[in-house]
Amino acid sequence: MSDVQLNWQAARLPTSQALEGRFIRLEKLDPARHGDDLWLALEGPGADAKLWDYLPYGPFQARSDFDSWLAGHAASSDPWFYSVVDKTTGKVEGILSLMSIVPAQGRIEIGHVTFGAPMQRTPKSTEAIYLLAKESFALGNRRLEWKCNANNARSMRAADRFGFSFEGTFRQHMVVKGVNRDTAWYSIIDSEWPPLQRAFEQWLAEDNFIGGQQIKSLQACRQAI
Repeated sequence: MSDVQLNWQAARLPTSQALEGRFIRLEKLDPARHGDDLWLALEGPGADAKLWDYLPYGPFQARSDFDSWLAGHAASSDPWFYSVVDKTTGKVEGILSLMSIVPAQGRIEIGHVTFGAPMQRTPKSTEAIYLLAKESFALGNRRLEWKCNANNARSMRAADRFGFSFEGTFRQHMVVKGVNRDTAWYSIIDSEWPPLQRAFEQWLAEDNFIGGQQIKSLQACRQAI
């Protein structure tokens, strides 16, 4: 590939357009509309105590600190943050972003994944990743990245489940909250996305669920394609 001349055009930037799924809708983060729900989902009763372990911020004891954090996210163009809205209840249950956005090279990353307990281990969390992956390649990107702390087994399992390919570990990549972080790198490239997209769509389809339980796993859907 390195010797082949590419007819390359730069990717486009994310926009404020909502991304619609079956279970959820991704909306550009708006603290005024989303802040109350996010505070309850991420810091309220029953919140996931481990949610902030591998993130460079949080947990938040004061609502004012949380609101300042949201405002900073909302003002940013990279990362570009989305709120996750449950289409049945209308409640906002998490946030995530597109980040490390390099249109000239067609490179983009899904990051800052912060899902409240009501989203975790449900089709909503998978659909959120699917919608951002689909948008990333629709914008013309060649490469979609996923990076996480190499000690974050939950995030690494998620990357594998979603079909990202492990590319290696960057040793002593960062210092986060005063602690060394080795970073595990994953990617999906544009030629890999079409069958992965079909697998996501088969898994998310209504006929793949009975009583809220999956019939075929996402991995099984990929293997069948």
